[in-house]
Amino acid sequence: MRNTALRVAFAALMTAGLLGGCGMLGKTTDTVAGWFSFGKKRLAEPAPLVQFAQQRAMSRAWAATAGEAGRGMFEPAVDGGAVFAAGESGRVVRINLQSGAETWRADTGRKLSAGVGVGSGLVLVGGLKGELIALDAASGAKRWEVSLSGVAVAPPAVDGDLVVVRTGNGQVHGLNIADGSRKWLYSRQLPALSLQGVSALAIKDGVAYAGFPGGKLAAIQLSSGLQAWEASVSMPRGATELERVNDVVGTPALDGQRVCAVTYQGRVACFDRVRGSLIWARETSSDSGLSMDAQYVYVPDDKDAVTAYDKDTGRAAWRQDKLANRKLTAPLSLGKYVVVADLEGYVHLISAEDGSFAARAQADGLVRAAPIDIGPGFAVQSVKGGVTAFKLN
Repeated sequence: MRNTALRVAFAALMTAGLLGGCGMLGKTTDTVAGWFSFGKKRLAEPAPLVQFAQQRAMSRAWAATAGEAGRGMFEPAVDGGAVFAAGESGRVVRINLQSGAETWRADTGRKLSAGVGVGSGLVLVGGLKGELIALDAASGAKRWEVSLSGVAVAPPAVDGDLVVVRTGNGQVHGLNIADGSRKWLYSRQLPALSLQGVSALAIKDGVAYAGFPGGKLAAIQLSSGLQAWEASVSMPRGATELERVNDVVGTPALDGQRVCAVTYQGRVACFDRVRGSLIWARETSSDSGLSMDAQYVYVPDDKDAVTAYDKDTGRAAWRQDKLANRKLTAPLSLGKYVVVADLEGYVHLISAEDGSFAARAQADGLVRAAPIDIGPGFAVQSVKGGVTAFKLN
């Protein structure tokens, strides 16, 4: 999860069921500052946008609204011919993929923390009091609601007859898609301090890959909830708890052979997806996440320079550093391009071949969730709640 500043969450508070934490850890701050107003933040100025000759025409296809994100983590999701989105107020909307017209709008009656997850005819969102709510994808009617042991802090995932959701107390829940009843629970202890932005789940071939505070990446068997393997993306370093914050951020990236992840104040690393053995690792720090295509792993670092690493060797192929301090989202790999959005709502289309700028457009404000592929084109959801689809002409 990406914020204008990274919220540091005390595990004890999250165990008690609270979303968030005692403070925020800014990328250029030297103090913990946030809900309890500890100290002052010194924010670096975002780099001015450079001019370039557009390589590809990019324009808005349509715009819709889902409601403000507030403190929650909301990103749209596509399923079939529809885009689904939600906001903190409890609104969930279904949007026609082609026209942007709203098909239905549902009010869950709950303040929401995360969403949306889609699959098997359901739309799933998490509530600020630990609820998990399932709506019918066709009509928006509520199918079921259950209470979890913590607050969902990333969009739920669906795999066949299983719903998998992460909560801020270090747990991963495997639930029956029919009624939300528990099938299994995976749990681990959190360090004293961690980023509020919990890594989302990536699922492939019956395994969920989850990154955790402390730089750990775990492979969890969906049939049982048992851990298949655990690996260290990086190890905490430093004399203070703040210096030792070392969390996996964003969603792990998968292909047939490997799973890759990146940490804050640590490394980017790729592992064998079946055995968990390390393939390569490189020192970097990211507070947004990564993506991968057939050739490269793309990582915006915590100064917002985007680097493309060869996914077989870890060699850096190119680096785009003209977006410094623009608080980039995790990237989206989109064919010949990489897409990132920033604090002013600009979406940047970057050449996957050499890192040059290919196109630029603007949404309706700060975007902190990664763009999503809606094939063709992509969509972003702003903190204001606007859902904007872009097409490449």
